[in-house]
Amino acid sequence: MMIPPRITLFIIAKNEEHRIASCIVSARDLVNEIIVIDAFSSDKTTQICKSLGAVVYKRKFDGFANQKNFALSKVNGTWALNLDADERLSPALKKEIRQAIENPDYAGYYIPFCNYFLGKKMRFSGLNKEKHLRLVRTQKAKYVGSLVHEGLKVDGKLGVLKNPVNHFSYDSIETYFIKFNRYTTLAARQMHQRGKKFCLLTVLCTLPFEFIKRYVLKLGMLDGFRGLLWASFSTFYVFVKYAKLWRLEQRDK
Repeated sequence: MMIPPRITLFIIAKNEEHRIASCIVSARDLVNEIIVIDAFSSDKTTQICKSLGAVVYKRKFDGFANQKNFALSKVNGTWALNLDADERLSPALKKEIRQAIENPDYAGYYIPFCNYFLGKKMRFSGLNKEKHLRLVRTQKAKYVGSLVHEGLKVDGKLGVLKNPVNHFSYDSIETYFIKFNRYTTLAARQMHQRGKKFCLLTVLCTLPFEFIKRYVLKLGMLDGFRGLLWASFSTFYVFVKYAKLWRLEQRDK
């Protein structure tokens, strides 16, 4: 009887005490090992993870790519599965993953996402067609990028699974803007490091398109008031990102 390939779940986290337990529990019967890279949480994240059998490493956050590459370096499984603390695996997806990792022809798999916003599934708004490369052969994968928007390079053939990860992204508007503030700061710093310059004309031209793209072209209007909020918040994200870039330039002067 052949021994099935080992899978390691890894999560990068900071102050996720209210969400990370559900994430780990949803995957615990699928994986052989759980690794959490904790960016020095000030809440009970570490204690909760350890109580659920995870191995926790403390590491100062210096960018998503670096954080995830560090996680990969600690993985012992043939396959590595990456989840965020607000993501959950369904029984159907776990069954599909067990079958997928038996196929020797593939080095990784994209997984579709089912996104929830303020407690309800988003059927449109550009959130209904998301898929992310989250399941890879450990020795064939490496993250690239810097502070935000990390990419994953995989040496080998990639497939696409059918069953989605359930992503409970924001359960409140307050939660949204806590993450919003952090990500806009990182995005502005990344643009600044890459030499991108603030241009008022670019901002004025970009903002209307960002809203129309999400609310009209991607049918956010069919998601009701949540669709309007998502389109508005996403457009405001772009505005604040550029505002923070402008502020960095002012400080340089």
